[in-house]
Amino acid sequence: MTALLRYQTSLLLRSHRWLPPLILYGAFLAIGVQTGQPILDSLGWGSAALLPVAAWLVRVCTTNEPPAARDCAAAAAGPARVHLAAVLTALGCSVVLGTIGTLLVAVVSDPSSADHRVAVPRPDATAAGLLTALACALLGTAVGALCNRPLLRSPGWAVPSTLLAALLVSVAGGSPAHAAVSGLVTGSRRGTVTMPLLPLAAAALIAAAATALSCAVAARRS
Repeated sequence: MTALLRYQTSLLLRSHRWLPPLILYGAFLAIGVQTGQPILDSLGWGSAALLPVAAWLVRVCTTNEPPAARDCAAAAAGPARVHLAAVLTALGCSVVLGTIGTLLVAVVSDPSSADHRVAVPRPDATAAGLLTALACALLGTAVGALCNRPLLRSPGWAVPSTLLAALLVSVAGGSPAHAAVSGLVTGSRRGTVTMPLLPLAAAALIAAAATALSCAVAARRS
């Protein structure tokens, strides 16, 4: 699996298809985060912005190989393992991107409540922001795994489905990503930090199930 992860990472870096998701994430942060804003609100915005970026990265990684190269890799290591490596590569890139973005947001934000009256511990807020970003990255990965190949092969279906699913997962009341981000926003109003452990666990289970399903379909259709 290590060799497959290196292979998928090399493909991603050489393709330069990671640039549009990176630019999108940077644009989200530039629009929604300003110096001196309450830290928890800013961290919530940055985490929510990571969800569609993570879904986009899964699409990039799962469609990056030419068909001939994909067939060769599948013949050597198995189609399920190759697909799993692509999804894990996308998730790893999302986590790295989210970690960097969260740390930058934490540095430039004001460690206080929404009304700037209650001090918020920066280390605790940063930890909550990192966990929320991870939850959003996991949910975005699940969306990307379910809305792209091998389940949806046609770009005409895959791209709109990915966009719509990412939007729904971001705003739906029962979504772990929504719960984690809402926890930050609510904490900002009260001046308290709550670690989103339950939403993170739910996001991990959903991502694992979605990835397992997509890998099973990849093995069956190859």
